Amino acid sequence: MKKQLITFLVMLCCSLSASGVEKLDWPFDQAKNVAAITTKQVVKDSLPVLMVVHYADDDSWAFTCGTTNKSEDLMIVGMGEIISLDPTLYSIADLPPGWSATRTSMKSQWVRTREE
Repeated sequence: MKKQLITFLVMLCCSLSASGVEKLDWPFDQAKNVAAITTKQVVKDSLPVLMVVHYADDDSWAFTCGTTNKSEDLMIVGMGEIISLDPTLYSIADLPPGWSATRTSMKSQWVRTREE
């Protein structure tokens, strides 16, 4: 996946900020209604999210299954939608921009890596 394509799609689909009250209940640095990248396999085939990227250049997020990197498999969803599909993602809400996290299964621990 090209980072420029992802950034463009996120910028195109992003909503503006949410209310301050929502931010108290929501641990991510982007609001529930802000666009995030995922794949058809995660949303339509219920594959688990095994890789998360928090991009440093625009603070956007990608939640993928790790089975595809084809642009035609990408989907734009709201942050709240992807988290509702997999509440275990709350555990990486503090992932800093410029970092990624991977795991081998939904029951595995996340391994965090700083992107270079």
